[in-house]
Amino acid sequence: MQKTYLAKKGDFKRSWYIADAKDKILGRLAVEAAKVLRGKHKPRFTSNIDCGDNVIIINAAKIKVTGRKLAQKVYRRYSGYPAGLREVYLEDMLKKAPTQVIKLAVQRMLPGGPLGRDLLKKLKIYAQDKHPYTSIKPIVLPDYQKTSRISSKSARR
Repeated sequence: MQKTYLAKKGDFKRSWYIADAKDKILGRLAVEAAKVLRGKHKPRFTSNIDCGDNVIIINAAKIKVTGRKLAQKVYRRYSGYPAGLREVYLEDMLKKAPTQVIKLAVQRMLPGGPLGRDLLKKLKIYAQDKHPYTSIKPIVLPDYQKTSRISSKSARR
């Protein structure tokens, strides 16, 4: 019987991925970014170790959302004081801080403790198409949802 592989912190080689958010749907892009940040795309994934890669997202201001979320989705935060509940609609947040919209979407797909905070530090988001990591030559983030699906008709044949 084989022993279960348990990864250690230094076992993983870090790569840099880049994703263009232009005309992409917010949730679908956030899922792909969270998957790479977490390291679930690697065969040696270990849930309690930071085994993910770095992700750069550009053109955050040009992200798309489906349905009527622009007018209906609300981001709430509470200061802890009486009457301290603050609400911001997605449409206003995209105008004011478009990078924050993607950051919150990815953050809510990651673990909530110290590991999640460390993973979020490896996410770099820019509102335009310019970023300071051109010398690294990041890999284009593959769209795992399109490549892994098998249509039901072709699976039956």
